[in-house]
This record gives sequence, C-alpha cells and structure tokens, in this order.
Amino acid sequence: MDNRKNLYFYYKKNDEIIEKLKPLFKYVDEHGFSIVEDSKDANIVISVGGDGEFLQAVRHTGFRQDCLYLGITQKDESGLYCDFDIDHYDQMVDSMKDNSIEVRRFPVIDVTINGESTFHCLNEAAIRSAIIKTIVIDVSIDDNHFERFRGDGLIVATPTGSTGYNKSTTGAVIDPKIPCMQVTELASLNNNRYRTLGSSFILNQDRKLRLEVIQDGNDYPIVGLDNEAYSIRNIHSLTIQLSDKRIKTVKLKNNSFWDRVQRTFL
Repeated sequence: MDNRKNLYFYYKKNDEIIEKLKPLFKYVDEHGFSIVEDSKDANIVISVGGDGEFLQAVRHTGFRQDCLYLGITQKDESGLYCDFDIDHYDQMVDSMKDNSIEVRRFPVIDVTINGESTFHCLNEAAIRSAIIKTIVIDVSIDDNHFERFRGDGLIVATPTGSTGYNKSTTGAVIDPKIPCMQVTELASLNNNRYRTLGSSFILNQDRKLRLEVIQDGNDYPIVGLDNEAYSIRNIHSLTIQLSDKRIKTVKLKNNSFWDRVQRTFL
C-alpha cells in the first residue's frame, strides 16, 4: 500500500473534532502521507464520526472504485464500518503502511427511480409513506409479479446494511461475502384483500427487483438512500439490482464482519 499516500478526511467541521485531529494530521505527515483538500486527489478516504459519517463519506465522494475507505470512530459511536478509534490513530497509520494488508469489498446496490435517475447505496434503500396512510406497492422479481404489498413501506438492504434499519425490523443479518440483497417489510397489512409473504426474503446478485407504487394518495413517498431521505414527486417505480461496484476497505486481523457484529450486539 506504499503507493497510497494521499489522504482525504471527511468529518463535521466543529472545534472539538478539529482539535482531536491535529495530532493525527501531524502523525500522518511525519510518516510520509499527504492530506489533500479535494477527494478526487485522494487514494485513501477517511471518515471521522462512526457509521453515519462513513456512509456520507462514501456517498459524497462518489462511491469511488479506485481508492480505499477507512472509518474512525470517536467514543461511544457505532462502528460496524469503522475499524479504527481516534485515540489509537497509530494503528490506522500502521495499517496504511503495511503492503501485505488485506482489502475487503462490500456490495453496493443500484436504485433507479422512474427509469431515469440511478443512485448507489452501501447500506439500504427504503420507501415509505409520507402521510399517515399505508402505501401500496406491486413487487416484481425479474419482471414477474410476486406480491402486492400494503403497509408502511419496504427496505432493500445490502449484506452490510442488514445490521442497520433492516435488523431493527426483524430482518436477518447477512454475511457480506454473500453477494445478495434482502427485502424486508415495514408493518405489512395482511387480510382477505392483501396478502404478503410476511417475512424478509433474499435475492441473488443476478436478480432484478422492481417496486411499483400504486398512486393512492401517496404522491410524495419518502425514499431513503443510506442515511439520506428524499421526497420525490410522483414516484412510480424503483428498480433495484446489485451493482458491479464494491466499496474497498482495509481488513484487519481479528476484526472480521462477525467480530464487529458480536462486539456491537452481543
């Protein structure tokens, strides 16, 4: 990794974080790294602030395929995407200098809205009613109608995203080595008129999921892409597939995905 010397730091610009980062900035400079102001010039993008900030860093730097992403947490912050602690930044610098370090690759999903604009998601895409009323969605898999959903909404999660919103709604935690996406219901309505599977289901990497919104007063449903919400007028459909993109991060010894899941939840 000796050719990766340009670092871009993504963080909230407040006095507390800036003060904490000063020793780190000095340390990386002493070890031959350069801090760049434009993320396009970086070959390592470093987020500071837990999983939420990591997701923002990936999104705001364009899901780059030609660089590594690293995450630094502060005290009491969630860090399923983040391997390093701001108080032990020397471990991060040592890992960046280690040429034998392993790289892990996290799956990404592509979300196309109304057949026009496509967005990438590392965690999940969710569609929900924006009013106090259930939303009706026709669910198709590979262009074959699967079910008509009625309820609060649907979540489509990546394997790494399965530990977030998806897990809090009884979805399964999926190993990120499995290239797939998971669909989870939000408060589905099941009666004589509407019937859904009633559980999460997992789609292989070559599947195409299509969600068609039945316009029934929900003209402005909320679409969540990772940790950003969009209220888009007249959403008719979402087409979701596993992307050919992968987000690359450093894989540390004794800190696998399941190590972090155990540390976070058990």
